[in-house]
Amino acid sequence: MKSFIVQRALELGFDACRFTTADPPQSARQFQHWLDARQHGDMDYLQRTALKRVEPKQVLPGARTIICVAASYESFRFDGSGSKLDSSGVSSPSSVAESSMGPSRNLQPATRLPAAPLRSAAQAGNPQRSGVIARYARFDDYHDVLGERLKLLAEFVNRLGGAGTRSLWYVDTGPLLERDLAQRAGLGFVGKHTNLISRGLGNWIFLAEIITTLELEPDAPERNHCGVCMRCLDACPTRAITGPFQLDARLCISYLTIELQGPIPVELRPAIGNRIYGCDDCLAVCPWNRFAREGKLMREHARPDLTQPDLIELLSLDDAGFKRKFAATPIVRTKRRGLLRNVCVALGNVGDANALPAVQRAANDTEPLIAEHALWAMQQILSSRRRDNKTNRAVSGQGLLPLPAPKESGEGRGEGKSL
Repeated sequence: MKSFIVQRALELGFDACRFTTADPPQSARQFQHWLDARQHGDMDYLQRTALKRVEPKQVLPGARTIICVAASYESFRFDGSGSKLDSSGVSSPSSVAESSMGPSRNLQPATRLPAAPLRSAAQAGNPQRSGVIARYARFDDYHDVLGERLKLLAEFVNRLGGAGTRSLWYVDTGPLLERDLAQRAGLGFVGKHTNLISRGLGNWIFLAEIITTLELEPDAPERNHCGVCMRCLDACPTRAITGPFQLDARLCISYLTIELQGPIPVELRPAIGNRIYGCDDCLAVCPWNRFAREGKLMREHARPDLTQPDLIELLSLDDAGFKRKFAATPIVRTKRRGLLRNVCVALGNVGDANALPAVQRAANDTEPLIAEHALWAMQQILSSRRRDNKTNRAVSGQGLLPLPAPKESGEGRGEGKSL
């Protein structure tokens, strides 16, 4: 029976399918400690549904099996010059939110801005105007794409199980600790960045589950393969990964730019760089990405227009324009107020004086959240201009030419030492 389900999952476009029991995840105690430490920030829904998350049978009475599936969102694409665009991505916001983590050992954020925010090769052509969107969000909304197929798979499971079989399916929406279950099912292992890593698919994967009353033989769990590698901890711009397998969501750029509904803490804004939706850094440096392969299911749902969005154009969007551009993507989650808040922070960090007229208009926006961040961006840009003028005057006084602007770094797939 399992082989039929796996075959059907692959036919529907999923890249992997594994099985585990509906028993509580082993990390239940760590998850509760994480909640008690308030490291989930303002995501109060995690506290409200905590009991179900640590006891799957509270989600579906009589549940015996959880079917875990994965779909890769790796996408190998090329620009007009033939250069490979290997821009980064991040696991979905709920997967950041639903980590099973122990207490943080260090709550002090690093507020310095990285030397050069990660950008794709295409963005280097106009670095002053481009923002960075996490790779997973550069597609049509994965909730819809995967959900359509997962519903069909759940119906198939019910038919196989016969009368009385009940199943529920979730795409990043159910009260389940999905990465812990996926590791127990053998789909991959939870890395030190608290995301799931597949030895066959890398980091770039969506997860989804079917919880069912049908009893099926569980697969063997996956063991951790991080070894001594600490690249993800070193790469985090805000030091949100406070220790191996420990994430303080309150410092995570994915939380700050997606889940957080209020103002972004001023001390963390510089570290955000030009990221406007999510952050890919901890995933991008993982050596296991060398084994990533392009996903079948998401390939036709790519949104190339979101690879290098123009920050000033985004800042001009009204509510109707925002909905037209993002209605079918995960980005609609932030609403206009959240995205334009992030755009203002990015423009303030970029420091391009050409953005001042647009930022000034945003400072008069009727949405207070946008207006406040636009004022901050104006201050940053003006301060940057003053610093540049002072530097150029000093250089000119010595009879030298002004210093050139630093080149932007390209993005990599985190390939490095062999595992």
